[in-house]
Amino acid sequence: MSGIMSDSLMGLSPKTLFCQRRMLPVWAVLAALWMAGPAAAHLPATPAKPTGPGPQQSREAGVKVGLDERLGAKIPLELSFRDETGRSRRLSELISGPTIILPVYYGCSNVCNIMQGELARVLPAIRRTPGVQYRVLSVSIDETETPAQAAGYQRMYLEAMKVPFPREGWRFLTGDAASIRSLTGAAGYSFKRQGHDFMHPVASFVVAGDGTIVRYLYGTSFLSKDLTLALVEAGQGRVGATIRKTAAYCFSFDPVQKSYQFNLLRVSATVVILCCGGFLAFLLISGSKGKRQPSGKK
Repeated sequence: MSGIMSDSLMGLSPKTLFCQRRMLPVWAVLAALWMAGPAAAHLPATPAKPTGPGPQQSREAGVKVGLDERLGAKIPLELSFRDETGRSRRLSELISGPTIILPVYYGCSNVCNIMQGELARVLPAIRRTPGVQYRVLSVSIDETETPAQAAGYQRMYLEAMKVPFPREGWRFLTGDAASIRSLTGAAGYSFKRQGHDFMHPVASFVVAGDGTIVRYLYGTSFLSKDLTLALVEAGQGRVGATIRKTAAYCFSFDPVQKSYQFNLLRVSATVVILCCGGFLAFLLISGSKGKRQPSGKK
């Protein structure tokens, strides 16, 4: 199989996943076309890139590709990127609440497209208002890509969702090399160019409104459960104390599986304790009432 696919397909540890643009197998191409439907016609052409190693590739020769989680660290919100219209936007303008950030490159024909296609499939199931209660940012790690390419991919994925989804809810950004490196470096996300393509971790991360990294999500597949709970976590209490306490109690993040897991034992024990306590209270109350009842006439 050409290229490196998701951990669910290859059975590899999520931190060993990397992407290179290679020829996809026939089934993956058909699946991507089915997801995109007529929107595939809107794909922007990828401009030709210069051949040869170049000075930047020489500098990146010793870069180690991987992901060093930096939970609790903040990304620099003063960084500027270009949106789909070519307008310069600071991250502080786009990140005002829980935000899912996907480091990708639009010229990738492998896992970057699969990951964004999977996210497009899951986002309609999240019962939160996109653009208001949360936002998604696809950020190109290729400084040569253009806002026109970003606009084409935004159109493709929004149309593939088959349901109304505001453009403000999922922005596609491009930027210069310095801004890209500052953002990914703050998240512990290391990548390097290899020929016309990139080697990079297959992962995304969720930040709070102040840029604090609260969760990493690995692989190309997403569960609405994982995304919803990560967004609740990123809300830092603004969603509501009752909802947050319930979610934190019933679900916990498994660092090995890289997913939220239902705490079956904890919840079952709580139910048993509550039932026993309720039954004991019933016996005490009913027994007390029985003692106060007057004796019947002889």
